[in-house]
Amino acid sequence: MFLLPLLAFFPARGQGKDLLLRVLLREVPPGQAVRLALPSGEVRASAGGEGVVLEGRVAPSFDLEVPYFSLEGRPYRGGVRLLPQGGKLLVINLVLLEDYLLGVLPGEMPEGFPLEALKAQAVLARTFAVNRLNPKAPYDLCASELCQVYLGFAAEKPKHAQAVAATRGQVLSYGGKAISALYHADSGGMTAGSEEVFQKALPYLRPRPDPYAKGPKSAWRVSVSKEAAEQALRALGYTPKGEEAPQVLERSPSGRAWRVRLMGVEVWGPEAQRLLRLMGLPSALAEFQGFEAVGRGAGHGVGLSQWGAKGMAEAGFDHREILGHYFPGTFLSELLLAGVP
Repeated sequence: MFLLPLLAFFPARGQGKDLLLRVLLREVPPGQAVRLALPSGEVRASAGGEGVVLEGRVAPSFDLEVPYFSLEGRPYRGGVRLLPQGGKLLVINLVLLEDYLLGVLPGEMPEGFPLEALKAQAVLARTFAVNRLNPKAPYDLCASELCQVYLGFAAEKPKHAQAVAATRGQVLSYGGKAISALYHADSGGMTAGSEEVFQKALPYLRPRPDPYAKGPKSAWRVSVSKEAAEQALRALGYTPKGEEAPQVLERSPSGRAWRVRLMGVEVWGPEAQRLLRLMGLPSALAEFQGFEAVGRGAGHGVGLSQWGAKGMAEAGFDHREILGHYFPGTFLSELLLAGVP
């Protein structure tokens, strides 16, 4: 079996106070089956009319309590929950928080970044996961960029593991609770307030100067076709009324597009920023020269700038100072002190 030789690479891990997460790995469409490689062999599962069908057995759901498994050739630490929902089969990884982080950091920050930047990322990834715990939902997190990129065991790297171990149990808190730990690639020199993108103003997510952010997208120039601009407008529910080139009529406190006129239509607020992203621009920190956009940064701009964290670490700041810069007023807390049982 594929996974049996991997047993020696999964060391015994003390659970301690570690939390158990439920991470959605895949939604299997109705009528299709999925194959899982377990330590005992390969099994086949699908959603049936009365629940989950697993190797001829039928039950409302199955929890496979194993130390590891493989889904479509990708190995993961922890067990599996098979849960039917709306005719689909949900494949959910039941994994300890610290083990989950070992598979997240490689997907979110390059191993070549300084250790202090990786430690800041580890704290944020842990905080993000804790903030998403929801016992009433079928799962807590997904494994894609819609949540955090989770690549499983095969992606684990020693330097990422060092960052996770060095910050074990640390989360950022505000008012005694884990914060909304947002991050992005490159702020372009100024981070955004949370209300600029997500409509809710949070006291620890304010616009912040970010002079250390100097990534590959710190400055860019992108040509936008009229077809792409029209498709972006229609995706937001607007009907173009002409062929007018984009214009930024008003900017947010961080300098991002806040009111945009395009093809006879005006778009305001966070929706204006979404419009620019739908047009294929790396960020909303942009201006237009006809249908050519010139801008800075990559991502929504809220919270920690990963390239900024890299620059700060290279300048001698540690992970506490990095986090304090991007999340003013927060505390670096242990899980038990951040409203987490």
